Amino acid sequence: MANNGSKYSFWESTQSIIDESLAYTKIPTNLADQIKTCNSTYTVRFGVQLGKKIHNFVGWRSVHSDHIMPAKGGIRYSIDANQDEVESMAALMSYKCAIVDVPFSGSKGALKIDPKKYERGEMARITRRFAQELIKRDLINPSQNVPAPDLGTSEREMAWIADEYQKLHPNDINGKACVTGKPLHKKGIAGRNEATGRGVQFGLREFFEDKKLLDTKKIETGLEGKTVIVQGLGKVGYHAAKCLSEDDGCKIISIVEKCGSLFNEEGLPVKKVKKWLDEGKTLKRCPYGKFFSDSAKELERECDILIPAAVENVINQKNAKNIKAKVVAEAANGPVTYKGDKILNKNGVLVIPDVYLNAGGVVVSYFEWVRNISQMRFGRLEKRRDEAQIDQFIKVVEKMTNQKMSKVDKLKLFDGVDEIDLIRSGLNDMMVDAYQNIRGQMLRSKLPNLKIASFKLALEKIAGAYDTIAL
Repeated sequence: MANNGSKYSFWESTQSIIDESLAYTKIPTNLADQIKTCNSTYTVRFGVQLGKKIHNFVGWRSVHSDHIMPAKGGIRYSIDANQDEVESMAALMSYKCAIVDVPFSGSKGALKIDPKKYERGEMARITRRFAQELIKRDLINPSQNVPAPDLGTSEREMAWIADEYQKLHPNDINGKACVTGKPLHKKGIAGRNEATGRGVQFGLREFFEDKKLLDTKKIETGLEGKTVIVQGLGKVGYHAAKCLSEDDGCKIISIVEKCGSLFNEEGLPVKKVKKWLDEGKTLKRCPYGKFFSDSAKELERECDILIPAAVENVINQKNAKNIKAKVVAEAANGPVTYKGDKILNKNGVLVIPDVYLNAGGVVVSYFEWVRNISQMRFGRLEKRRDEAQIDQFIKVVEKMTNQKMSKVDKLKLFDGVDEIDLIRSGLNDMMVDAYQNIRGQMLRSKLPNLKIASFKLALEKIAGAYDTIAL
């Protein structure tokens, strides 16, 4: 389902949108070429003895740019991983960071492996061996290159990598900041697992308040009651679907996976469907909706919002003409090809670009990195002071009204002082600001769509950083 209908590789698709966006800038050709080029890619080949047999692996770590250090980007484990894909995602990371004003440049890594074929202990040995190769070349380092989880990896792999870094650099006081997306007990941060999906929610909220843009397509503002199809119920898709349905009143009418899709026009219970899948069951026998075996066809169902949240190139020149969604929200990296995007725009479908909408993960990774460097939990200095101020406020209100406030109301006032609330607030703020900057760029420069505006904004920020370095 991923990319059979696309003649464009992920790399070619990324380069095409960059070239188009550059045409709207005044960036000199030589500087544009520098920005487009991936600065370096390291290929590592290593063997790991598992049982009586040595297994050989190949992996990559690309640094797209180092105009701001450290470079930032996930490590994915996939049997389909390749160098072009890694370099494309490294470039996207540079642009994402620029758009949401996170002070990182872009990097990405991958190991060509099917994680399902190995036991936990074997995965630990493979991951640690891979980490060793990257660490000794400073491709994992809190001040130079900071990985995070991606497709096929999780906080488990990040904990192994962090542990390996500290073994090799026991005197580095900032060692815990060498990776983000770690478990909480390993100096991770609350909200990291949900970060990309939550960022999708915040981005959609802001987008659906843009009355001027929505009016051009006769779409009503607000998320309440909007019908949503989610392709991929992994970490990103699940949290996006859960947050949109629980917090914003969206109706998740279809969940699409490789094996098929589950449809319910009244809305699916996202938590229950996720629990069903996590128990090793398939959508085919799931009791919460109607099963359809043709996953690709389900993307073409009529809805308000289509959220491709799995892999790249799922919407391409072959199927884009059949998409009936009013809005395509790119929650995954590169789910719509360049030619597919052209068709969607021609047919009046609004596309919210991945380079913006997928940035929630790197925003919260930045918060985790800052927390590790500062070695202090967010809100630690303010929490008791804030609670004391709220308590004093309650006493003043009770004295003025001569009435006691209920315990329920008091609890509501005290709510919101935990670290997770600060993380979500910061993420929301950065997603809102980024959208307004993109929209402002689109209006000022009279650009055709949000994707061109996003890339123009990112390219000009990076060009500015290079220009400063040159001085």
